[in-house]
Order: sequence, then structure tokens, then C-alpha cells
Amino acid sequence: MTRISTDILISGGGVAGLSAAAAFGSAGFSVICADPTPPVTNATDEGADLRTTAFLHPSIPVLESAGLWARLEPFAAPLQIMRIVDAGGETPEPRVIKDFDAADISDAPFGWNLPNWLLRREMVARLADLPNVSFLPGIATTKLLTRESEALVTLSDGRKISARLVIAADGRNSTMREALGIAVKTIRYGQKALAFAVTHPVPHQNVSTEIHRSGGPFTLVPLPDRDGLPCSAVVWMETGPEVQRLAALPVADFEAAMNLRSCQILGPLTLASRRSVWPIISQIADRMAGERVALMAEAAHVVPPIGAQGLNMSLADLSTLLDLAKADPADLGSAKMLDAYHRRRHLEVQARVKGIDLLNRTSMIEGQLLRDLRAGALNAFYSVAPVRKTLMKAGLGVR
Repeated sequence: MTRISTDILISGGGVAGLSAAAAFGSAGFSVICADPTPPVTNATDEGADLRTTAFLHPSIPVLESAGLWARLEPFAAPLQIMRIVDAGGETPEPRVIKDFDAADISDAPFGWNLPNWLLRREMVARLADLPNVSFLPGIATTKLLTRESEALVTLSDGRKISARLVIAADGRNSTMREALGIAVKTIRYGQKALAFAVTHPVPHQNVSTEIHRSGGPFTLVPLPDRDGLPCSAVVWMETGPEVQRLAALPVADFEAAMNLRSCQILGPLTLASRRSVWPIISQIADRMAGERVALMAEAAHVVPPIGAQGLNMSLADLSTLLDLAKADPADLGSAKMLDAYHRRRHLEVQARVKGIDLLNRTSMIEGQLLRDLRAGALNAFYSVAPVRKTLMKAGLGVR
């Protein structure tokens, strides 16, 4: 069978892999992107990813350079304020509310929120406009052989691809990472997350709200209005058995449970989508790269959905890779380039994984004394303006 040559083979066509294909394609590299699962690009279709992604503003330049932001911005809901609510008292009601306002550190919002299914729709459409990008939905990468000068990848349909660089964006169980023998450290919390959309009578006013009690945060993230009503995406983290119980409740019972947990911050919530369940772990690869292969996104790091860190870490991976590739295109995929990528990203990724792990454990605490300490810490951090601004900048990934 004829061997196909390309500059870059991307294993994985999720949001991160599609972003990478658009970015490198827009930069003039020849790209093949393969994913075993065709993207679901309609919210009502089976398998649609109902989670949302908040693009923090440092991620916008890479989306612009990829030709994606002009497509995405019309559908995006800005996130101006991150509101933290502690509801860890004897009864589930707000006792501490603190607002972290982007205006304190920038003229721009913290970020913009979009549904994941819509991201896939617009990203696939962008790839169709790039003649140097081939997207292969329904095709998996099955084998990897690397040598100093190239990587040889076998696809599930038997085709063989010769690439100067392979980007492993194929998820937490990455086939490419395993082929390289790169180990991972995984932390399991016994948690799962429910993802769904709600409408509510009180406008969200572009405020993203995390409500902490026990088991994990209940997070409301702004979405554009739906059918004339304010709308938000919800990620509700709890213990695995509790999430399974909640997911199986009849709608009326589920709405009663979510309204109790939300403290009706936005008034009575009405379920506006189906419910999907996602496992929660932290994971980090020992290295960000191997011979002719760069790991990015969940192939390299996985974090709980707190503080909108996950995909923004992935886009920071992409931005670093793209900068290195454009600085010396002839050096694409070399040991020198990939060593530089590992050095630039791995320490920061380690720090963020550890930080989100700590925040998640703090949000899970059950005992009343510990919940009281958490509320006191929130008050203390918020009250000192330099500390508050430093925390906001750290969350955005800016200095």
C-alpha cells in the first residue's frame, strides 16, 4: 500500500485535536487528523458532548491564528465575573459570596463560554476550508513506529502515514503515548460529574458561579439565552454513586435536587437538556514528548473541571508547539524541538495539576469544621487585594 507523507499527523479529533489541525493548517503545514469517532455536531443527536468550554482570554490569540475565533465568537457567552459561593453551613444556603471581577486585572472578560458540540461543528467547518488539511473521522491510529527522521503511523483502514511530527491528542488513554512507553500518574477521587443545561428566571449577567458544599462544586456557566430565557451550563460534581442516583431520577425529582444544591442563586432552575455523566480524575504524563511525537491535551494531562483549566492548558500546549514549529519549520519534530517543548510545558503542567487537585479536594470535604475553615480561607484570600489579583492572574495563566 502506498505510504502517504505529511508534515503533521494528529491522533485525535476532539476539540484539542481539531484546534491543532486548524492552527497548523493555517500556518501552512500539511496536516492529517484522524479520530475513531465521527464528531457529533448537533446538541440533540445521540452522543453529543453537552459540556461547555470556557476559553480564557490568553487562549484567544491561538484561536484567531487558526481562523477559528471569527467562527466561534458569535456563539460565545462572555465570562466577566467568577463568583465563589460557600454553602457549607448546616443548611444548603449561601453563607459566603465573593466575586472575582476580570475588570480588576484586564479590560477583557476572563473568557468566553461555548458548548462542546458547537465547537466541533465550527472546527470541522474550518478544516474543510483548508486544502492542506485532511480530516479522517471514523479512522483510528493503531500503530506507531518512530525513527530519528520520521514517524510511521498505521491507520485502522490499513493506510500508512509518514509524518515529521505526530501530535498525540487522543485522550487520557492515548494510543500514541502508550506506544512510546510514556507512563502516567493517575489520581482517582471516586467522583463523577453531571453535565447539563438549565434555564432560569434571574439573568446570569455573565457571571460564572461555583457553589461549594461537599462532594465537589456545583458550577453554573453562562450560555446565550434559550427560547427567550437566561440559560446556563451546569457541571455538578459528586461522589460516583450519588451522581448515578441523580442521573436516574425522574425530571421533577432531579429538578428539586438541583434547586436545593444550587441554593436558587439564579432562581428556580429548569432542566433544558439531557443529562450526561463524566468520570473525574487527575492525570499527568511523565514526559510531554518522545521521539517525533508531542503529547498535548488529555494525552498529557487531565484535571477536574474547576476554574476552566482543562482545555486552556491544552491550548497553551498548542501555542508552544506552534511557536516552536514556526520559528524553525525545517526543524519540525526534531529532538531539539520536542525537548524544548517538554521543558517549556511540563513544569507548568505539573503545577496546575497539583493546584487543581488541591482545589478539588477542598471542594469535596464533608466535615463541618473543615467546611468552616474553607469558608474562612475564602474570606481571607478575597480580602487582600494583591492576593486576590494574583490568584486571578494565576488562573488565567498570565503573570
